[in-house]
Amino acid sequence: MCKNSSAQNQLRSIEELTKDTSGWGILKSEVNAANNKCEILPAKVEQAKQALQQTQVTTHSIMGALIYFTGGILIDNGWIRLLGSGSDKLSRSLPGWNKGKTFKEYGESPGYLFIGDDAIGGFFAINGGTLGTDLGNIYYLAPETLKWQSLNMGYYDFFQFCLNGDLNTFYKKYRWKNWEKDISKLNGDKVYNFYPYLWSAEGQDMKKIFRNIVSIEEQYNFNIEAMKKIK
Repeated sequence: MCKNSSAQNQLRSIEELTKDTSGWGILKSEVNAANNKCEILPAKVEQAKQALQQTQVTTHSIMGALIYFTGGILIDNGWIRLLGSGSDKLSRSLPGWNKGKTFKEYGESPGYLFIGDDAIGGFFAINGGTLGTDLGNIYYLAPETLKWQSLNMGYYDFFQFCLNGDLNTFYKKYRWKNWEKDISKLNGDKVYNFYPYLWSAEGQDMKKIFRNIVSIEEQYNFNIEAMKKIK
């Protein structure tokens, strides 16, 4: 990406970004062979072109292919949402969700970039330099700590983890009885909000926690404000 907010005129064209679409073939074959349940959401052509140009990654990469060829991918009944160019079940595009949060104008190089989230209010991001020294690695803003945690893997390995990793173990403490049924009905722009909060001492027993569905924008804003207070 270009490194200043006046660089929009220097954005690479959609033709340049889509010269090599090999990432799409890899993505499709790996989703088809995935151990975890995956749903590729359909992309809308013009919306996909816009999202890819705003992100400035090529379709040679898995992330670029995901943005350009899909509206996003729902993993494990929609528990994890990988951001693409937006669709009916997940209206947020990757660049659209980041604008105003991790950068001000398209073409900037953000300190981190959101690439996905989950149904319990956790956020996944690529480290652009401000989250740690491991540039390019994926971090998780965990709802139970409200702290960034490095997953010690890049985007491709994270994609593989979503498709084939042991998500039941990763989310062991935070899955409730019949969660699959509940999550399958949850829109990709909504999340579960919990009370007592997962990061509180009282919020450690899922059997005693109340769940409420809120917009992911509301949850994100709440998390950011809460992070300031618990530092």
